[in-house]
Amino acid sequence: MTPAGTGAPPTPGPVRRWWLGARPRTLPAAVVPVVVGTAAAHPLHHAAELVVHLTTGATGSAYSSTATLHLPAHSPTGFWWRAVGALVVALAIQVGTNYANDYSDGIRGTDDARVGPVRLTATGLASPSAVKRAAFTAFAVAGVVGLALAWATSWWILLVGAACLLAGWFYTGGPRPYGYAGLGEVFVFVFFGLVATVGTFYVETERLDRPAVWWAAGAVGLLATALLLANNLRDIATDRETGKRTLAVRVGRRAGGWCYTACVTLPFVGVVVGAALALSGVVDAVRPGLVLVPLLAAPLAVGPARTALGDAEGRELLPVLAATGRLQLAFGALLALALWLTLPPLLPVVSGLPR
Repeated sequence: MTPAGTGAPPTPGPVRRWWLGARPRTLPAAVVPVVVGTAAAHPLHHAAELVVHLTTGATGSAYSSTATLHLPAHSPTGFWWRAVGALVVALAIQVGTNYANDYSDGIRGTDDARVGPVRLTATGLASPSAVKRAAFTAFAVAGVVGLALAWATSWWILLVGAACLLAGWFYTGGPRPYGYAGLGEVFVFVFFGLVATVGTFYVETERLDRPAVWWAAGAVGLLATALLLANNLRDIATDRETGKRTLAVRVGRRAGGWCYTACVTLPFVGVVVGAALALSGVVDAVRPGLVLVPLLAAPLAVGPARTALGDAEGRELLPVLAATGRLQLAFGALLALALWLTLPPLLPVVSGLPR
């Protein structure tokens, strides 16, 4: 531990340093899409088989036939283990990506003057090889659980999982990291919004035909992007010095603040539009008015957006990251509740019907 009176913060213990190195404030980006995707999938998990008796009077004769309703996530147990598996995969990829960033930025010297979360490699709290092993261990956990989900659903899930792992490593790793080229926000929107949310829905239902899931995934992706922007706005000065050309560095502090504000505002605009479509009958919803429930999280966006649009720099922007994480969790929980309460059951896939 650091001696008292030196003015330096105490050195975290062996367990706490790895927890801090995992950057827990970024973990909502992994949790929210799984919760939202699960809420959209829940109407299917109660039924396993439907017996349909058909009677026809077209020829004056009657007959009955049995048809089977195929619901891949057919039991509560099957549904929930897939949901838990999707959560483990998402968290493992997020933690692995954070350790991979710590390792890659650390050996490049990008983190030497960084403010914010603990950097294991740059501060010497852990050796580069240990941090790299931690990243690969987290990726391996995601791979093993992902393999089980693929076995239970479809093997093409492995291709999606491999793309997620590669995206996590090459964000700051490899000879041409895309995070250094200003593409980080694009990949976060795609992988922590569309892929994670729709992927969760798919492994629990084995279908992709619910438009509301794609809409919800877009909202989730925007808030995940806001989380990365909050981090990159804080690091503009140090990233510029080390040649890390994030989107915030490329567009500048002022425009970056507007990008952040757009990312935390558009999900609420989408909620209003979705509610209008539901109330008008264009979108099928059991309780259309409840689509507006996520608007309850809107006050949480005001403070961080005001700070992002102001003149705060560097360490002064640290509260924006924490506030964005809280906003993401609150919006995600309320969006999941709205989906759970308003989405009607999906139309079944039926075989064995008389032709």
